[in-house]
Amino acid sequence: MVVGEIPVSADLVVVGGGPGGYAAALRGAQLGRDVVLIDRDGPDGVGGVCLRVGCIPSKALIEIADRLEHTRSMAHAGLHVENASVDMGAWQQWKDSVVDSLTGGIRQLLRTAGVSVITGHAQLSRVDQLVVNDPLHPLAPAQYFQFRDLVLATGSRPAELAGLARDGVRVLNSSDVLALDHLPERIAVIGAGYIGLELGTALAKLGATVTIVEYASRVLPTMDPMFARPIDRRLRQIGIDVRLDTAAVGFEDGVLRLVCGATTSEVHADVVVVAVGRIPNTDELGLDAAGITVDARGLVPVGADRRASRHIAAIGDIVAGPALAHKASAEAEVAVEALCGRPAAFAPTTIPAVVFCDPEIASAGLTVADAQACGLDVDSVIVPMGASGRAATMDARDGFLQLVWDRVGETVVGVHIAGAHASELIAEGVAAIEMAATLDDVAGSIHAHPSLSEQFGEAARLALGRPVHVPARR
Repeated sequence: MVVGEIPVSADLVVVGGGPGGYAAALRGAQLGRDVVLIDRDGPDGVGGVCLRVGCIPSKALIEIADRLEHTRSMAHAGLHVENASVDMGAWQQWKDSVVDSLTGGIRQLLRTAGVSVITGHAQLSRVDQLVVNDPLHPLAPAQYFQFRDLVLATGSRPAELAGLARDGVRVLNSSDVLALDHLPERIAVIGAGYIGLELGTALAKLGATVTIVEYASRVLPTMDPMFARPIDRRLRQIGIDVRLDTAAVGFEDGVLRLVCGATTSEVHADVVVVAVGRIPNTDELGLDAAGITVDARGLVPVGADRRASRHIAAIGDIVAGPALAHKASAEAEVAVEALCGRPAAFAPTTIPAVVFCDPEIASAGLTVADAQACGLDVDSVIVPMGASGRAATMDARDGFLQLVWDRVGETVVGVHIAGAHASELIAEGVAAIEMAATLDDVAGSIHAHPSLSEQFGEAARLALGRPVHVPARR
């Protein structure tokens, strides 16, 4: 022990105040644990990247952009709005009020539960001890916590690109974009994954000239190719210049240099947004002090109970699996219950993935290719969203719903949607997969009319050979 180091005993410590961290803290308090939550930004950091500078602000931007674009595009239906536009300064105020309301609610939940929230950067100094330094007050003495159990939920940060180092002014990351109080005229987005597509689409709808640059041969390169087609078509409809098989190699004096094979080109841009993935925040945790070694990607190896050792668990973006807020929240409950001696395992049948682009993309369970790779004998049907009366009234006919089922027992194993409100519709797919619903179960469930959800029933009826609104399979 270092001279002058006086550790404070702590029952359950949670590091990180994001969706996984605050969920873990609340679950620990519900189970009677004395909980300390440590976050770099203290109470102001509650909600994490997702709530403060990620998921929620980006959806606020997407929502206002969608409403603006939809209003402008409905003249053929008799809707005429003169000079429709968005005041980005006013939008920032509204967005901040939404974030403040939600983070305030979480802080109140933590207070009510008796969770102590500490400001500081936490690092393991022993297998059972953390040292916490306050980054806002570097001269303040460090605090030491000797814990009984620990949950690490430190999340991730945007990855940077060689030759395009973030400066927060001309080269931005995704969080910087959400802090803009004016709309740059020309924007280049590097990366056509879900973050790049969401931001690029919203910025284009708001009126910017957008170029999306992707190193792979298609947009959404980590998802099934069936999703790329409607997205690529829509990107071009709204005027986005999509450069595939292309690398961004430098940006200077408003010129982004690109390389595609042996060909070089340039794109003029006021700002460049780098959206090429995220890096787990494990490099400054001092994991070696606890005998924990991360893998090549910086992820903490954990068991089904999310424990990396007997008294240390890790969840969210710093462990394997999709870096999604809802995954982190689900893992939080498992981790805390395991640390409390309860039998618990993180073993979901499916974790839904959603891309809030245009049309929205949502996927749960196995694709046909995934299922076949697992040795399953599957079949699938696709029904167009254009066959939905509700989609027609929304002027949102783009997209489809695919149902994948195991021929043995006709059990639903996958649901994949491109279309308006796919992010909401996918919940029925998740429930069907988790409950091992059959085609008959889905077809026999009465769906409200007119609604987009009717496409679930129609897909199941099509699979059974008795469709109502689409031609029968041949």
